[in-house]
Amino acid sequence: MLEVLVSVLILAIGLLGLAGMYSFSLKNTANSNVRSVATTQAYDIIEKMRANRTGLDSGYYINQQGQQNTSCFLSTGCTSQQMAQMDVYQWNELNALFLPGGVGVVCTDNTPNDGTPGAPACDGLPNSNYVVKIWWDERVADGSLQRFITVFKP
Repeated sequence: MLEVLVSVLILAIGLLGLAGMYSFSLKNTANSNVRSVATTQAYDIIEKMRANRTGLDSGYYINQQGQQNTSCFLSTGCTSQQMAQMDVYQWNELNALFLPGGVGVVCTDNTPNDGTPGAPACDGLPNSNYVVKIWWDERVADGSLQRFITVFKP
């Protein structure tokens, strides 16, 4: 009888370990998916800026919150500034939709690995690199925001 009790105890400990490993795996899979979405979102806004080179060269994408402009969808079109504002608006809408608490900013910065969503810490110095910064909430023990940064030259 004692051998059966010990074997049931060992089996229970093993099953608890298996359940913990499964939970850990699910959490990391979800976090990996969110990081992939952040990467895709960063490259999405970079491609939009490259498509609107006039707006990029004029600085219309830099430190913008964006603004919805329906004339960009009409046959009458819109200016490069309106397109830039619309691009940033739609991009941040998708950031909020696909990333938990997601928010992003495009700026020029020589020290890109800093900042928060409220204060992105973009220095804006002349000849700085273009930087895309995206923040989101991720399931981590300390509850800190995660950040994805990419630096690019148009």
